[in-house]
Amino acid sequence: MAAPDSSINNHHSVNVKGTKNVIGACVDLKVKRLIYTSSPSVVFDGVHGIINGDESLPYPAKHNDTYSATKAEGEALVIKSNGSNGLLTCCIRPSSIFGPGDKLLVPSLVSAARAGKSKFLSGNGKNMYDFTFVENVAHAHICAERALASEATVAERAAGEAYFVTNMEPIKFWELVSLVLEGLGYERPRIKIPVFVIMPIARLVEWTYKLLAPYGMKVPQFTPSRVRLLSCSRTFNCSKANDRLGYTPIVPFQDGLRRTIESYSHLRAECQPKKDGPSKAFKYLGRGRVADILLWRNKKETLTTVFILVSIYFNFIASGYTIISMVSKLLLVAFVFLFIHSILPKKMYACYSL
Repeated sequence: MAAPDSSINNHHSVNVKGTKNVIGACVDLKVKRLIYTSSPSVVFDGVHGIINGDESLPYPAKHNDTYSATKAEGEALVIKSNGSNGLLTCCIRPSSIFGPGDKLLVPSLVSAARAGKSKFLSGNGKNMYDFTFVENVAHAHICAERALASEATVAERAAGEAYFVTNMEPIKFWELVSLVLEGLGYERPRIKIPVFVIMPIARLVEWTYKLLAPYGMKVPQFTPSRVRLLSCSRTFNCSKANDRLGYTPIVPFQDGLRRTIESYSHLRAECQPKKDGPSKAFKYLGRGRVADILLWRNKKETLTTVFILVSIYFNFIASGYTIISMVSKLLLVAFVFLFIHSILPKKMYACYSL
């Protein structure tokens, strides 16, 4: 088992080398059953959404991130080892685990809310997702072990296979985020930012990290792979797990969500320490217009600035222009603007002389 921790970058040593070590120990010690906790991300390419995907989906030529790629390598190793020295193996792919004790999903949402970032959502907010309550994940492990320990015909059908495991209750990803945040007293995301606007900024962040990582910069949360993950649909069919492992969720989604929110009472909004005066970021940015724009204090100016930057990126950088052609295009735009301005009636801009 392994959880994706984006603050570290040793996925290969855990998901591949670690898995090889476990398999080797099982074979040497004649262990009878090995269940590998994989991830649905092993079939996600970061480009195409998945709706009701089943186990016939192949590994993509290129994964969305290194975590997904290394989990796929580990999963393939486990499936290949089935039958080695009497070892029976299978892999389960629980989708987006949540529940009490979670150190990733809920804490990161609360952290974003306290930083004033929870008001934004990536894309149109309609992407569907499958989540899995943590007790259902544990139950899936038990079902898999029982299937592998059953009579020969049942064990043979279950062994050497991968299985999607979810709560079987798809929901819009951003609706789940909203329910968690509202349940803890924070505002729900309401400002939709198109992916084509976010992606250039995310690529710039990723490029900056690659440049500064040798000097100690931490892995950023805002990356292209994260944007794709939060804006694509990912729902999965659990029929195979139900048929061969006997898996069905034992905790309904709403019940699991309620228990999850209740377990984080210490992270509720009213428990947040109140700060007097302007934030550190506002002070560092000079307390002026730049700070208002970068911190979304003036939404109109911020959106206008983002639009201008994205326009410049797509028209002058992504298009591959040389410096000379880029300057020429800027001069042409300026010339057209001045020409149109010169032929406008004076009454349209006379107010500027006041």
